[in-house]
Amino acid sequence: MAKLVVVYHSGYGHTQRMAESVLAGAAGTPGIEARALRIDAEGNLPEEGWEALGAADAIVFGAPTYMGNASWQFKKFADASSKPWFTQAWKDKLAAGFTNSASVNGDKGATIQSFVTLAMQHGMLWVGTGMLPANLKETKREAVNWIAGFAGALAQSPADASVEEMNPGDLETARLFGARVAVQAKRIFG
Repeated sequence: MAKLVVVYHSGYGHTQRMAESVLAGAAGTPGIEARALRIDAEGNLPEEGWEALGAADAIVFGAPTYMGNASWQFKKFADASSKPWFTQAWKDKLAAGFTNSASVNGDKGATIQSFVTLAMQHGMLWVGTGMLPANLKETKREAVNWIAGFAGALAQSPADASVEEMNPGDLETARLFGARVAVQAKRIFG
């Protein structure tokens, strides 16, 4: 069984719901053992977190986009990953990422690019969405990949929207993305 870990921070619950969708897509793939690790409000992993990441074949990074980049809690985790970096412990693992912000654009690309850079520093192999954008006139907001993420899965949750009001198309995009990363992990490590 290939092992996949979704490691994420969520400030208000929207990114957590997206992480749950990524996890559902991965866990629904035969031959994959998937789990999530939530980075807490102080930027720390659960006690067994570093060991779980070390044992993973694929790591999916997730964080909300705040002020044009990942939350500070995620950045604290990324900085702390210098310990496995020093021994190249994550080299040749698969990496992927997702983010959510209140605005349709919100500079989500900068957050995804920071995840790509983190993965490249670790010598990881990046997996994009592999999805075409929903970019026709008749396309509705609920369509899969409406925001057109290629390097990572993207979601938009208006600042006054509850977690329950998240767009179903964004959550389905996240689920399909999790399944894609899992399929690649199984193909390479399974």
